[in-house]
Amino acid sequence: MTLKLYNTLTRPQKPEPFVPIDANNVRMYVCGPTVYDFAHIGNARPVIVFDMLFRLLRHIYGEKHVTYVRNITDVDDKINARALRDFPRLPLNEAIARVTEKTATQFHADVKALGCLEPTHEPRATDNIAQMIAIIEQLIKRGHAYVAAGEVLFDTVLMPDYGALSRRSLDEQKAGARVEVEAHKKTASDFVLWKLSSPEEPGWDSPWGRGRPGWHIECSAMSERYLGETFDIHGGGLDLIFPHHENEIAQSRCAHGTSVMAQVWMHNGFLQVEGEKMSKSLGNFVTINELLTGQGSQGLPPYKGDILRFNMLRTHYRQPINWTRHASDESHSILNRWKETLTVSLNFADQSRDDYESVQPTSEFLDALSDDLNTPQAIAMLHVYAKARETSKMSLRQLFACGKFLGLWTFDSLAVENRESEDLTTIDTLRVDHLIAARKAARAAKDFKESDRIRDELAKMGIALKDSKDPKTGEIVTTWEVRAAGPTEVAR
Repeated sequence: MTLKLYNTLTRPQKPEPFVPIDANNVRMYVCGPTVYDFAHIGNARPVIVFDMLFRLLRHIYGEKHVTYVRNITDVDDKINARALRDFPRLPLNEAIARVTEKTATQFHADVKALGCLEPTHEPRATDNIAQMIAIIEQLIKRGHAYVAAGEVLFDTVLMPDYGALSRRSLDEQKAGARVEVEAHKKTASDFVLWKLSSPEEPGWDSPWGRGRPGWHIECSAMSERYLGETFDIHGGGLDLIFPHHENEIAQSRCAHGTSVMAQVWMHNGFLQVEGEKMSKSLGNFVTINELLTGQGSQGLPPYKGDILRFNMLRTHYRQPINWTRHASDESHSILNRWKETLTVSLNFADQSRDDYESVQPTSEFLDALSDDLNTPQAIAMLHVYAKARETSKMSLRQLFACGKFLGLWTFDSLAVENRESEDLTTIDTLRVDHLIAARKAARAAKDFKESDRIRDELAKMGIALKDSKDPKTGEIVTTWEVRAAGPTEVAR
């Protein structure tokens, strides 16, 4: 098994063998969230993709020999704006703290629900200001940065191969979305390393006055602190190639005098929702939490985290993904079928746990993942193992082991699924279906008194209903659950 990865920096014809700088200390950095708003489904993609790579690297090199850093950006002008909007009567610093803590807490809950392992380190930008100032001082000393109008800016002209990652020449460069083009810049592509803060804005003392860091310098400082001046893999979404990753490379290389910042740069493809770019103006902006709870404005039913994860892994990470309700429901159906196959076969006794936990993922499954994280091909093997279950007990063990490696289940999570399934058998599902159909007919006849009576009757049976609208057909979809059990869709 040889791990091959596609490197955005070199853009090879095909993925190339990965050779770590030190096989005893494999290091990966991935840009994390800016905690001003709940993470959307597009944010979930890099989290899931690089969680899979983390799992694979740990399998190949050993858990103790892999370090994964994913940061949290908790100082940013978007955070300031959100704090002023949500808590206008509080002092700004207190308002910012409330926004960042609430958002970071939700992010952690979301990614845990998606089955992601915790990174080795999760530094916050505000805990690394001293490291940022040190890098900026080094850049000034080496002649790669200058002070103008109270700001410290990086001089892009003095870096001959600036733009190598994005393949843009200096003539094509435009300032990044978070950088204003000002007259005090030597070149339009020069970007801010440090900017002054007003008395009302968050700020830290520095040699250039009280201020705060630019966006890009944060990741350079945190990656250096936890991984060193050069490391193995840097990951993120395609949208970060320019300007963020381009500027990270410029800062880090020029500050340290190195030829590379990271050996391999990996980027996941863009995400659309129902064939369109996700946008609040289009009404198709959906957060991870909304998908998990079914409480979004899109009328989607709630999906468990393993379904969202599986649906994401069915597309190769470098390809664009079209997130649709149809695909999500299909993922739900496939995953539930596999879990039913396993829960019927496992007796959840101690000896059964040992029997299954001891099985390792198959070589063909690992070969697929080692080919630039080819999760669709790896998932194809799960279909094979599930189909062969009747003739081979080993295929069930293989299905369990490979699904566990993908983060789709654990022995304990399957035990919970089994208990929920047993709880469901105590419910007269035919009567539930009959009552829901009667309620639907009552609503169609605008007999809302009868509709409410049926809902109350179902509630006494321990059945909770949720109505949502299918965004394509406009049809009302009713889902039901037994107390804390997962939803079962009964209408389309």
